[in-house]
Amino acid sequence: MTAVHANRSTPETDPGEVELHARNVAFDLSETPLHWIPGAPVSSNMITVLNLLLPEGERWFVETFNEALPMIKDEKLATAMRGFVGQEAMHAEVHDRAVENWLSRHGVDATAYIEQMEWIFRKVLGPREGQTPEQDLKHLIERLWLIAAIEHYTALLGDFALNCTWVENGADPNMADMFVWHGAEEVEHRAVAHDAAAYFGDTPLRRGRAMALAMPFLAILLVRGFRFINSQDPLYDDMSVPAKYTKYVKDYFVESRRGLFPKIGGLVWATATYFKPGFHPNDIGDTAQAVAYLASSPGARRAG
Repeated sequence: MTAVHANRSTPETDPGEVELHARNVAFDLSETPLHWIPGAPVSSNMITVLNLLLPEGERWFVETFNEALPMIKDEKLATAMRGFVGQEAMHAEVHDRAVENWLSRHGVDATAYIEQMEWIFRKVLGPREGQTPEQDLKHLIERLWLIAAIEHYTALLGDFALNCTWVENGADPNMADMFVWHGAEEVEHRAVAHDAAAYFGDTPLRRGRAMALAMPFLAILLVRGFRFINSQDPLYDDMSVPAKYTKYVKDYFVESRRGLFPKIGGLVWATATYFKPGFHPNDIGDTAQAVAYLASSPGARRAG
């Protein structure tokens, strides 16, 4: 796996609009250690949480988009949504495999956390029964805006993955490739969820309400997943609770300065950009950089 920092687009390399499609990929994690970024257990475990959180969330994206698609009369948007659905379905499958074939081998039993994600995304955030058609449509639009708000963060994280220093710091190439491949596709389709929600009406109230839920929602689930993995990580077995949290905080600052983990302050600040007049998700990341990585990803080339 090679670094991708130099692939930012220029007027000559900008690919313009790209047709979204799912890519077959294969990632061999058989030799991947639990702390897949050497000397960075906090970043390794926090990013690993995405393997537990994302599959159910992405299946919820797929089901919600499939519910909305029959109402979309704009064929260009509908085509982009179908490409988004294919990519998100593949993301869920890949992360499921990582949990089954990699985390379990390292002694991490993810059953309890995954069951919580199933309850949240299938029961709490799923379609509601016994509503009028008007109530069904309102709830669908609310879910689409929540997905758009979440995709704001996945685009930010995707751009981070494309420009982080995992490779330079000796990260396991297969795990790094898996997350950068996923991040590149998040950048590639970063505008679709927003455009799908905006199709039904874009207002500051809808954006604000969705973001007010998405930001704490994601933060809580990520922290909960981090604690869940650490509770089964032998590194922390003999450490007291104060010692653990001291190490978490210290390692976060060290590792984020090294470009191994996003700076929380930067993510919080980037939340404000969602409300700037004229903001569109295409303002995040770089399509040419994402497409260049996807064309060279070892996992995608291996499956192809």
